[in-house]
Amino acid sequence: MDKPIRVGVVGIGHLGNYHLQKYQKLENVKIVGVADADRSKADKAAAAFGCTVFADHRELVEHVDAVSVTVPTQAHHAVARDFLAAGRDVLMEKPFTATLEEADDLIALAAAQDLVLQVGFIERFNPAIVALDKVIRRPLFIESHRLHPFVERGTDVDVVLDLMIHDLDLILHYVRSPLTNVEAVGVSVLSDKVDIANVRLTFENGCVANITASRVTLKHMQKLRFFGLEGYHSIDFSKREVVSLARREKEGGKMEIGLNDVKVRQHDPLEEEIRSFVDAVVHRTAPRVSGLEARKSLELALLINEKMKTGRDLKL
Repeated sequence: MDKPIRVGVVGIGHLGNYHLQKYQKLENVKIVGVADADRSKADKAAAAFGCTVFADHRELVEHVDAVSVTVPTQAHHAVARDFLAAGRDVLMEKPFTATLEEADDLIALAAAQDLVLQVGFIERFNPAIVALDKVIRRPLFIESHRLHPFVERGTDVDVVLDLMIHDLDLILHYVRSPLTNVEAVGVSVLSDKVDIANVRLTFENGCVANITASRVTLKHMQKLRFFGLEGYHSIDFSKREVVSLARREKEGGKMEIGLNDVKVRQHDPLEEEIRSFVDAVVHRTAPRVSGLEARKSLELALLINEKMKTGRDLKL
C-alpha cells in the first residue's frame, strides 16, 4: 500500500475546520498538523483531528506533502509561497490572491516545480454544475443572483471577491470569449466595503451576462440561468438542482420546448473538491481549477471593483 499523503491546514476558522473534516474522510490521507494565529483554535482542531499544532505555518512545511490554505485573503500569497517554495502542493481558498502580481508569482513558482496549485471554487463541484456540463453549449445571455444575509465572516474583502467571484469563474468557464465591455455599480451598506453589486458583462461572441451579488439580504438566493439557441438551463446552487429546457422539432417542422432529462448525482461539493485535490497530488495531474483559471476570475473581479470605484469618484 502506498504511503499516505501527509496534509495540513493553515487557518483554522470556518473553512479550515471543514477542510479537516473532509480530509479525515479520505483514505490514504493523514492529517499531520494545523497552524493558526489563534492558538486556541489550533489546539481545539488538533485535539479533534488527532494532529499536531504548529505555532508558525513555516514549521509545518517539512512535515507535509500538501496543504490547504484557508487564511484571510491578504495572507494567501505569503503563506502559499512558503509551501510552494519548499516543493509542497497547495489548495487555496478563493479568492486566489489580493493582487494579480501575487497570483502571477504563485503560478510561476508552481509551474517551475511542477506542483499542484488548486483554487477552491467550490461551485465547480456542485452536483448541479457537474450535471450542467453534459447539456450546456453556447450561452447567449446569462443571469446570476447570489444573495446572502450579512455575516462578519468574509468581510475582509468586498462582495465581488467574497460572493460574486464564484459566478465570474463559472461564466468565464462557460463563455470562453474575450470581454468587450464591463459595467458595474456597487454600494457599501453594513461594512466599509461594497456589500451589494450589479455587473453587466459583454463578450466578443455576443454573450451578455447580468450578475447581482449581495450580502445584505434576509434570505439566501443562489441561482444562475443560461439562455442559448439550444435552450435554457437554470441552476439552483442551494438546492443543487438543474432545470433544463431544450428546443425540439415536432412533426411538420414546428418547434417546441421540452424538458431535458438531466440526472443530478448528489454529493458533498467540498468533499469532492478536497478529493479532487488529493487525486491531483497523488497522480500528478492538473487540478480542476488551476491557478491560471483562478487568475482570470480575479482579474475580472479587480476590474469590476475599479469600475465601481471610478463610478463613485465621478459622482462626488
